[in-house]
Amino acid sequence: MKKIIWIIALLGFVFQNGLLAQSPDPRFSQFYASPLHLNPAMNGVFNGTIRVVANYRDQWASVLDTDPFRTIGFSFDYRHNIVSDDYFAAGISLMGDQAGTTNLQHTRGHVNLSYLKKLSGHDYNKEAQYLIAGGQIGVGQSFIDYSDVWFTSQFDMSKEEIDFTLNSNENISDNSNLYTDINAGLMWYGVFDEDFSIYFGGAINHLNRPKFTFLDDFTEEMYARWVVHAGAQIPLSRELSILPGAVYMLQGPSNSLIFGTNFRYSNQDWRELAIRIGTWLHTANELEGSTLSDALVVNGVIEYEQLQFGFSYDFNLSSLKDATLGRGGFELSVIYVSKPTSPKRKVNCPKF
Repeated sequence: MKKIIWIIALLGFVFQNGLLAQSPDPRFSQFYASPLHLNPAMNGVFNGTIRVVANYRDQWASVLDTDPFRTIGFSFDYRHNIVSDDYFAAGISLMGDQAGTTNLQHTRGHVNLSYLKKLSGHDYNKEAQYLIAGGQIGVGQSFIDYSDVWFTSQFDMSKEEIDFTLNSNENISDNSNLYTDINAGLMWYGVFDEDFSIYFGGAINHLNRPKFTFLDDFTEEMYARWVVHAGAQIPLSRELSILPGAVYMLQGPSNSLIFGTNFRYSNQDWRELAIRIGTWLHTANELEGSTLSDALVVNGVIEYEQLQFGFSYDFNLSSLKDATLGRGGFELSVIYVSKPTSPKRKVNCPKF
């Protein structure tokens, strides 16, 4: 019974913040470790030839027990030199999201293409400025499990109990239609020294406003999601630098902002080992228009040569903090970037 009360409270909070009326896309607190899901223009922006990224997020297990919200992301991108210092990049990105006891799932897959245009810089120093345009096209579908869901017509008044053998009288399917999804983005960055860089960008997701439905006689149009993000790496000493960043997202009536900074310490050795530690604040709006502090995120990242491992935890600051005892969700990320096969393939990029 206690678990049911917490589930109702959680659903009430979600409805209150406009998250189910037309559900916003899933997000990662470690947005800097999920580049292709943040902005298609980040496709190909890395110091290497190929990049492989994997992300995992687990949230609300403190109240939903074995049925938390889970998000899994994967991406692969490859960059190739085409003209002078300009590059073409291609990749794939996948995301799966599962929520609650009904196992409501959203699955999407995209093909990513981008063009990196060098604006300034020279081969003999580390300075470089690039403008990148990127696009994604893919498909998506949603699924739901009705086995633990009952409707009014399935309540037996004579026995005062639920009878799942009765007809629900609902014209619904356990999977939505397959829809096409198009995203686009732009990004500029400047690398002015090995540990000094600035970047900012923007993206529009669901540019074609795809329609999806679980019903035969009703379709829901997906809100476009607008993204603006920026960040930098600023050196404090030879070994220590800070990496501030921020992301603002707007989707229909919902908006969110996450901002903060990581401190990065590097041994500056040829086998580079670096450690990052930081804190981030996530805010979101309520339907009435007010803004609330949703979560405080703490994170740690270990970089070793071509590998990067990240861990973060969201401490809940919302009205659910009493029910969750402040527990929100954790994330894991792994990034592998291969070394350039030749000096011609080396591109100076910012650290995210």
